[in-house]
Amino acid sequence: MAYHWKFDFAIDRGGTFTDVFARLPDGRERVLKLLSHDPQNYKDAPTEGIRRVLAEETGQAFPREQPVETSLIGWIRMGTTVATNALLERQGERTALLVTKGFKDLLHIGTQARPKLFDLEVAVPDVLYDEVIEVDERVVLRQDGCQLPRKEPKRLLPPVCSTGDSLEVWRELDMQRVEDDLRGVLSRGIHSLAVLLLHSYTWSAHEKAVGSLARRLGFTQVSLSSEVMPMVRAVPRGYTVCADAYLTPKIRQYLKGFTSGFRGGLEGVSVLFMQSDGGLTPMEQFCGSRAVLSGPAGGVVGYAITSYSQTENKPVIGFDMGGTSTDVSRYAGHYEHVFEATTAGVTLQAPQLDINTVAAGGGSRLFFRSGMFVVGPESAGAHPGPACYRKGGPLTVTDANLALGRLLPSYFPRIFGPGEDEPLSSEETMEHFQQLTREINHFLYTNQSQSSANGSAHSNSSREVAMGFIRVANEAMCRPIRALTQAKGHDTSQHVLACFGGAGGQHACAIAQALGMKTVFIHKYSGVLSAYGLALADVVEEVQEPCSLQYNPRSFSELDHRVEQLTQRCTETLRDRGFSSSQITTEVFLHLRYEKTDCALMVTATGYPGNSRSCKSGDFRSAFTKRYLQEFGFTIPDRPIMVDDIRVRGSGKSGIKSVTNTKMGSGILKATTCYFEDGYLDTSVYLWEELPCDHNIPGPAIIIDKNSTILVEPSCVAHLTEGGDVCIAVGSDPHCLLGTELNTVQLSIFSHRFMSIAEQMGRVLQRTSISTNIKERLDFSCAVFGPDGGLVSNAPHIPVHLGAMQETVQYQIKSIGSIIKEGDVILSNHPCAGGSHLPDLTVITPVFRSGVSGPVFFVASRGHHADIGGITPGSMPPHSTSLQQEGAVFTSFKLVTAGVFQEEAVTEALMAPAQYPDCSGTRNLHDNLSDLRAQVAANQRGSTLVGELIDSYGLAVVQAYMGYIQTNAELAVRDMLKEFARCRQKQTGSLEVEAEDFMDDGTPIRLRVQINENEGSAVFDFTGTGTEVWGNCNAPRAITFSALIYCLRCMVGQDIPLNQGCLTPIKVIIPSGSILQPSQNAAVVGGNVLTSQRVVDVIFRAFEVCAASQGCMNNVTFGSEGSGYYETVAGGAGAGPGWTGRSGVHSHMTNTRITDPEILEKRYPVVLEHFSLRPGSGGAGEYRGGDGVIRKLLFRNKVVLSVLTERRSTRPYGLHGGDCGASGLNQLHRADGRVLNLGAKTTVSLEPGDMFCLYTPGGGGYGEEDKQTAGDGRLLKKRRRFNDNFSERGSVFEYRMAQEGV
Repeated sequence: MAYHWKFDFAIDRGGTFTDVFARLPDGRERVLKLLSHDPQNYKDAPTEGIRRVLAEETGQAFPREQPVETSLIGWIRMGTTVATNALLERQGERTALLVTKGFKDLLHIGTQARPKLFDLEVAVPDVLYDEVIEVDERVVLRQDGCQLPRKEPKRLLPPVCSTGDSLEVWRELDMQRVEDDLRGVLSRGIHSLAVLLLHSYTWSAHEKAVGSLARRLGFTQVSLSSEVMPMVRAVPRGYTVCADAYLTPKIRQYLKGFTSGFRGGLEGVSVLFMQSDGGLTPMEQFCGSRAVLSGPAGGVVGYAITSYSQTENKPVIGFDMGGTSTDVSRYAGHYEHVFEATTAGVTLQAPQLDINTVAAGGGSRLFFRSGMFVVGPESAGAHPGPACYRKGGPLTVTDANLALGRLLPSYFPRIFGPGEDEPLSSEETMEHFQQLTREINHFLYTNQSQSSANGSAHSNSSREVAMGFIRVANEAMCRPIRALTQAKGHDTSQHVLACFGGAGGQHACAIAQALGMKTVFIHKYSGVLSAYGLALADVVEEVQEPCSLQYNPRSFSELDHRVEQLTQRCTETLRDRGFSSSQITTEVFLHLRYEKTDCALMVTATGYPGNSRSCKSGDFRSAFTKRYLQEFGFTIPDRPIMVDDIRVRGSGKSGIKSVTNTKMGSGILKATTCYFEDGYLDTSVYLWEELPCDHNIPGPAIIIDKNSTILVEPSCVAHLTEGGDVCIAVGSDPHCLLGTELNTVQLSIFSHRFMSIAEQMGRVLQRTSISTNIKERLDFSCAVFGPDGGLVSNAPHIPVHLGAMQETVQYQIKSIGSIIKEGDVILSNHPCAGGSHLPDLTVITPVFRSGVSGPVFFVASRGHHADIGGITPGSMPPHSTSLQQEGAVFTSFKLVTAGVFQEEAVTEALMAPAQYPDCSGTRNLHDNLSDLRAQVAANQRGSTLVGELIDSYGLAVVQAYMGYIQTNAELAVRDMLKEFARCRQKQTGSLEVEAEDFMDDGTPIRLRVQINENEGSAVFDFTGTGTEVWGNCNAPRAITFSALIYCLRCMVGQDIPLNQGCLTPIKVIIPSGSILQPSQNAAVVGGNVLTSQRVVDVIFRAFEVCAASQGCMNNVTFGSEGSGYYETVAGGAGAGPGWTGRSGVHSHMTNTRITDPEILEKRYPVVLEHFSLRPGSGGAGEYRGGDGVIRKLLFRNKVVLSVLTERRSTRPYGLHGGDCGASGLNQLHRADGRVLNLGAKTTVSLEPGDMFCLYTPGGGGYGEEDKQTAGDGRLLKKRRRFNDNFSERGSVFEYRMAQEGV
């Protein structure tokens, strides 16, 4: 046979399977799937896939033991999880980090926020480097008006840096010292180096000098942050450069092994690899920081190209359901990228497709906990796998589908069991389900008094239980899809669901129905779509550089010049790779934001041609304002627009076009029965490859191919397109009649629905607010409440808001409930009305229903306003002694009356603090009013969604399940208390525990807890706690309840609904007039941020949960007439049974992220001289407490500094023989050489050259220290793999992490 063309291969090497798509010389296409790891048969799966296709199609021998002949290979394109797996398993190259002196622990501290709020261990994966070299160099940005009285800098750099900024070199590099340090690292066997110097994104000379030296000395991998990703913000840039240095050698190692399997090392063959941004790059350019999403990116390209055009250009949601997790993404004519995302605990600053990964896959485990069906996040993994794999695995989503008849074992290969030669086991699956069903029915029987109105609980069958888990899994996957679309102002129902991956076809119809989507599209290569997407993809070259220009006519010529230079670089690179001009396209992006905001958008001017009032490359102002309006609901017309970065993306068109094969086949293969909502139904079974095109298949039906199974639900109709793809018309999902008696499946679904309402409220609030605090820091909570004011759902879980809003709503019901009318909205912040501190304004909207006299639900939003008046800007004075000094006060203020926003009245109230001595009214009225309107809008969205839920199920059913959800949380807390009581009774014979701790002024916080083992209830009695104090450390009653809910959730140790039910088993006694229940006009700002931490310390001490964490938020504020800045600073976490305390992290009632050093120095008159861990500040013990941090701020101008801190005279306690952590210290180093101890709380005027030095407390140790191992504090732990637990990622995850980091 004469070959006129060659074989082309697109290969996706996944963690479990490797998918191969081959285009043959005669134009035919072929797909192949094989195990990624099969060392008994072959060394490398992609090489084996190519060998098999060549051998089978040519009839020639291609022996495994010989390199593959390449003369018949045209090109190879690959996506691989090599980098991802190395990151997850921490199996990269040993790496050293070289960083500016004073910042050796910068990447350990990171944002200082902990990843999981209720994880006391603060399980964080290790940093990627083994050693740190500090370099005594320093570059700072020049600031106009800087009054710093110091010597002239070594060098002044003119504004020729990449951003146009001017800089000063304060300390030059000592190259001899650097060389000595690098030689020492090499001698210890480390040959990979990451370099991170502050402000190198704009001036890279120091980094380049270090890089040249390191390469000359023999480092095999040198990654410079200024080259890997030249964007402002040192922490994510540092993570990115470390990932590049850590992963690139592993990629090279893999590529070397891969190419060695071919004759001539693949020389002369075009080999391209998929990057995280969805573009291909030559093998030689493939690097670690751009490779983490290489595998899933091919799938996004695949569905984007195949589905969008096939469905009349309707926006598409990609739904890739695998064994462990599900990837969700969106395509609407262009790829949606993010430029900073976290994978495996490492935040990468690089263009990446916005792929959202959630913990719901075929292998997700099934649990029944305290009356609720739970799916994941734990996974059975490949080994042992689901129960049906015959290896002793647990029940999973796959088992549920098998139990319902939706998977047919006879169509699966016999690769299961210990010998990997048996079929799927329906028997083992059903045995597990029968056991679980007995447990569920026993629970329902024993709890029938609260689960059934007539006293007889419904007994579930095994199939009903399996069906229930499927519905819960589907709802869990719907939530991120709603969030992904609604976050950007899109209607979820107006999308097509493009399904691919092995498990997605069984769930696609049901998920589309739940989301209101009308179409599901499944490509003929859906089982190997990531590989097929590689064949369709373009080769991409991106260049980017930072910028600091305003977008206005004065800067257009400079922007045009720089765009032209970057475009030329892109084009020349693609030409060098063999593309002609006709194949090359470029797209220009500007990273734009309004001045004095942080919400930057990467904007393309496609569709907005240039004009006389814009850049030549497009009208970016119009493009930005339209997108900003769509995503956030408003624009800021008078605010200048800043350009942070210029980016050009060049594409070389090289993707293939799919061949359409018209097939003629037979009809039904066989008939079976499957279990649906209405019970068993006859279900037709078809083989996809035998179906004729233009064939219609009404549901219920099953369509099977080699790699996937598609379930066509009863109300849906599948259609085979001309290309052989499956397009399903989705019918409506008729709700089954649901009564008010408890259905445990519906309990889980309603829990998701109520949480989704609160989450959607939050999205509206974030989109429509204007202030930095709410829009960008996400310092708000939204919640749904029952008619009695009891909390039903709260999102997100900001610790200090937990349970506090419930007190506010219930106060309004008691005080003005009889006069609340439809169209009214209430505003409140007073501590006696459930407020936390005055800047937290709570807006409450009653939900009415026709025919019902009073509210049937309440929705509320609480947002932190940056200023509401008082004696200091920011409304958080460290020295306030009365409530009036802290700002405007609202108890039961009607913000909206009969649908009319009361702007004049609320303005008067916000300006009212000016009547008090030394006080001012609000200093930012415009933002206050805008954010209050946004809170009203968020509540209106919540009210509408509650109404839709009632329309679907009826008021009685919705309110009944509201109660059941609260009962579920109650049962979880009761179970925890019963278990604690049993252990306590066994150890001490007593069911009473007590503890006390002290504030720095000596005020005691005392707690005695009496537990009833039989009921699982407890009395928390704070009698003996000190009186109200003269300062502002008084904590409103709501703060204690928030701290209590937080502690209970931590002690329960699993996800439970955080609602009113948590406190039902708890009776709380707080003495009136104490620091925990002060008088009406007491100052409280410190109670919210300081005393709340001490309440947590006392509760955990009583229950002996863990040693004390730093017990402080370390509030630091500085400013002048022109600007102000506020931060809270991390410390040490307490150690516990089996874990050392985390160093440099926020704990308990706060989780605020800290401003990046480069942003801090760019925007404020300050230089961050030092930010590192505080060695030895953690308490010694069998398990050592975490260390606090050292943070030194050098001020360049006159400012007023305020500090509001605790644990300066008392020390965080150790537990069970562990030592106390070190107390904190606030020092002021005056420019004249004097050193002053500022004490715990003060306000002081600073002069230029003064430096504030903050030493935060360490955490307490746990257990007595072993003298033989004294000093190690059990620090020698195995490097933490990240995938011990499931890892989420994507913009939805980043949003939640940002909001929980408040």
